[in-house]
Amino acid sequence: MGKIGIGIVIICLYCFPFVYISMDQDYSNHSMLGYLIMIIASSLLAFVGKLFINSLFPIIGNLLSVIISFYFINGMVGNEHWSGYFKPLTPYQLLILVSFLNLIPQFLATNFAKKLKNKVNEV
Repeated sequence: MGKIGIGIVIICLYCFPFVYISMDQDYSNHSMLGYLIMIIASSLLAFVGKLFINSLFPIIGNLLSVIISFYFINGMVGNEHWSGYFKPLTPYQLLILVSFLNLIPQFLATNFAKKLKNKVNEV
């Protein structure tokens, strides 16, 4: 599978609405497990993206994931319990905050992949 194929697979995997599923898991089960899974999965995707291709595909994937999560969160607007659960933030504000904070472990994963890639190239 070529670099473009790997990039397309990474983008498709990023199209999963990570933040929405995490928020829904938090709301439904009062569990932070969804956020942990989101961090691990997106960091792994960023690592693989940087290791085998470049950072462009994870960037595009993150944007698509936020857009898809926004779409699903928009569908929950009529649910008063959903809107009030994330107080003092609105669900949209939490989407932006969690998406931004999720970039930190992804940045660390891409830096690790870059170091690993450079180490392999030196040998």
